[in-house]
Amino acid sequence: MKHRTTSWLYGVLGLLLLGCADQPKTAVFFGGQIINPSSDYVTLYKDNKAIDCLKLNAENRFFKQYDTLAAGIYNIEHIPEYQAVFLEPGDSMWVRINASAFRESMVFSGLGAPKNNYLIDLQLRMDREDDFLTEQYAGSADRFHQIIDSLQAEKQVLWRLLDSLNRQSLLAKTITQAAYQYPYATRRERYALLRGSQWSTQEDSAYFAFRSSLNLEEKALSFFDSYINYLMNYLNQEALDSGQNYFQQKQKTAFHQKRLQIIDKSFTYPALKNNLARAVAIEELLNFQNHNQHDAFLEYYFSINSSKDYDSDVLSMHNDINHLNSGVVLPTVELQNSALEIVRSNQLFDGRPVVLYFWSQTQMNHYRRAIERMQFLQKKYPKIRFVGISIQQFNGMALQANKVLGVNPNNQFAIHQFDTASKEWVITLLNKAIITDGKGVLIEGFGNFQSPEIEEILDRF
Repeated sequence: MKHRTTSWLYGVLGLLLLGCADQPKTAVFFGGQIINPSSDYVTLYKDNKAIDCLKLNAENRFFKQYDTLAAGIYNIEHIPEYQAVFLEPGDSMWVRINASAFRESMVFSGLGAPKNNYLIDLQLRMDREDDFLTEQYAGSADRFHQIIDSLQAEKQVLWRLLDSLNRQSLLAKTITQAAYQYPYATRRERYALLRGSQWSTQEDSAYFAFRSSLNLEEKALSFFDSYINYLMNYLNQEALDSGQNYFQQKQKTAFHQKRLQIIDKSFTYPALKNNLARAVAIEELLNFQNHNQHDAFLEYYFSINSSKDYDSDVLSMHNDINHLNSGVVLPTVELQNSALEIVRSNQLFDGRPVVLYFWSQTQMNHYRRAIERMQFLQKKYPKIRFVGISIQQFNGMALQANKVLGVNPNNQFAIHQFDTASKEWVITLLNKAIITDGKGVLIEGFGNFQSPEIEEILDRF
């Protein structure tokens, strides 16, 4: 996809960059504009911690100069979307984003822009490869290696072009190279998880030879998603015993506790070790069927994690999950109705059983599938109220989509404050469904709207 920068943006950039021309070499200027915003602010994160909240002005723009900002990976979040950016002293960047197509629309301009446009373009290219690669997992290991080698070689050419046209720092080279090396290493690990359970020792050794070129404790990448995703898949593989099926084992608390044990033995850098342990703990907590084993699991997690903030985050999620157990009243959050009025979620309950399903204005294909599913279930269970919840506040496009799809506006709402509601209702997947009786008492807090199992619950009514 090509991006065209409008003429007004050139003018704004000229003024902004001119205004920052005398900034200290250690300073960083970062700003941008959000089209179709889903909230009124942008949050900047470093190492999983929010370091600044930038409110959008009347033109939906944000900007700030930081006199001192450490070089590294940051995340910008415009709820509910986020994206990694790489910032270094001396950078002066402007980003334009259409929140309706967050990553696909993102384009950077100014000093420091090339490395970030490269990271975005690379991520989009790899996303487009996923459907093709899904079909390749059925082939032989040699054939799969050849395909990955070929794709990785293409990305290496792109990286060399970036490097030849820009004076990259050593840290920039580490990050921009890792951005294509580790995602392909992740795909190799996933192939082994799918196909390697019966490999011989010799086959296993030959397949994993690619690991020799990777660094399993790269401190600079401790919070870089591409790197963490690789290590999480590496841990999956290392936690499996010979002959074990990954998809069966990942449902077991013992498997995730073994992953924690490997982290404890294999990693020494505290930031990386804690980040990995936190990620494993969250994955296990989201195995809701294992909830009665989680107190013991968390005791071990707390023994190897040295971050008090992470302890608090993980314990908070555990407690939030407790609040969605069957038989308790669904926590009340603020919603926006189709008339753009703020209402409370407990007003949804009128004596009829209620099914809440979720959708995003940035994933309209998913929304159409959700509407088709809702219409099927509504016809089958006419006494039940099905309520759609957008995870972003409504904009004109979303309201028009509801109208085009013929959806009853009285059964469509949007979350008013995602950070609060996502915590109260533990919204981690768009396919989530919450089922209550007519008074808001929970029957199922962690259903899958697309799963046939939800019909087994609805058959009880």
